[in-house]
Amino acid sequence: MIGAGQAGLSAAYHLVRLGFTPYDEVVVLDRNPAPGGAWQHRWDSLTMHDVHGIANLPGVPVPPSSDSERANAFVPSYFADYEKRFDLPVVRPVAVESVREIAQGFELQTSAGVYSAAAVVNATGTWDRPFIPWYPGIETFKGRQLHTADYAGAAELAGQHVLVVGGGASAVQLLAEISAVATTTWVTRRPPEWRTGDDFTPEYGRQVVARVEERVRAGLPPRSVVSVTGLHLRPQEQAAWERGVYTRYPMFTRITPDGVEWADGRSEHIDTILWATGFRADLAHLAPLHLRESSGGIRMNGTATVADPRIHLVGYGPSASTIGANRAGFTAARALRDLLKSQAA
Repeated sequence: MIGAGQAGLSAAYHLVRLGFTPYDEVVVLDRNPAPGGAWQHRWDSLTMHDVHGIANLPGVPVPPSSDSERANAFVPSYFADYEKRFDLPVVRPVAVESVREIAQGFELQTSAGVYSAAAVVNATGTWDRPFIPWYPGIETFKGRQLHTADYAGAAELAGQHVLVVGGGASAVQLLAEISAVATTTWVTRRPPEWRTGDDFTPEYGRQVVARVEERVRAGLPPRSVVSVTGLHLRPQEQAAWERGVYTRYPMFTRITPDGVEWADGRSEHIDTILWATGFRADLAHLAPLHLRESSGGIRMNGTATVADPRIHLVGYGPSASTIGANRAGFTAARALRDLLKSQAA
């Protein structure tokens, strides 16, 4: 297995429960220096009041937390306790550089040497692949550019004029806290579609998952959750709404040394550009397996790749949410148990 975030821990738990021997028949290679997956890298101002919810890992519910607790400390602590409680076979820090098919299965080139495996469960998520789109003049900008992956808190932006680029939930949250200490401008490719909490019924949730799953079954790249669900304004962002922070402007056409310029000739001075433009699936190490379709995505059947049912992607496509990651972990473990058992027969 590759990756020890929510999906990876779920898959490891179920594989062990289904009879795979820890460290001998199942091992989890995690590139991070400590438990917690991507949560350990999130900004300090992200509290448990801000997160969209942490799903229970199988067998152990999320412990109570106060709203003020930092998510980058609370969630890693939960994950660390979980690994220890079930003695999960996590080895770290080990970065997987490439996965290649060999006669007996797969060979994994890693920072700690070569591993071999009969099957691979990939749970590497997206955090290490922040996406910044190219725009004319981007290399000429003399101010600061950072991605949400680099964001450390609003204090470092105090007194500046900050351009926030992106139409996702992170942009909405960061606009609220940055606008309390700085002036902001918000640009998105498409007008935001706002939804209320009443819109998110269980039936609507199932429709969202079905639409995402339809794309990956067709081999298309997964779309962001917000592109399907729309945006939700939480109570802690209401004050920013009332201040007019969420006035959205269309995308600029070019970046200048001291700001940005729109198609109509209007320009604006910018001190910092914050790219809240999302992430891409971290799958470069799987490139030697040639799993991608010409459309750019990986065709999936549940958690298994259609190209090779020995390779499972958890935390990808419809299983990218924390709840979906847990379910995907069980699905992948059960499928691999059945597949490997049939091959051994």
